[in-house]
Amino acid sequence: FSASYSGLFKSFFDVLDKDALTGKPVLIGATGGTGRHSLVLEHALRPLFAYLRAVVVPTGVYAASEDWGAEGLAERTDRAAAELVALMPLAPRRGEEAVVPFAEQLAALQR
Repeated sequence: FSASYSGLFKSFFDVLDKDALTGKPVLIGATGGTGRHSLVLEHALRPLFAYLRAVVVPTGVYAASEDWGAEGLAERTDRAAAELVALMPLAPRRGEEAVVPFAEQLAALQR
């Protein structure tokens, strides 16, 4: 609704343990009928995952109907996936400290 996520989507995150995503790498992505809703990534999803203390990759991927098969979508997706892969080794394992220093996150993305 209004470039945000639905109440049903939010209710899923409401039942998650507050520490479930702490330190976990996350790639945000969404699809929609038009490009007018592309700000959902920055306006709604990035703040949600920041609140949950997840490590969100810099590149988000939004694809409107007209983006499927168009130039640029594959490159954005590849870039975001590469950023996610670079951060995966930093993800905390069960029982480990869930805080990854920003310098380590940045170094992983620059490799």
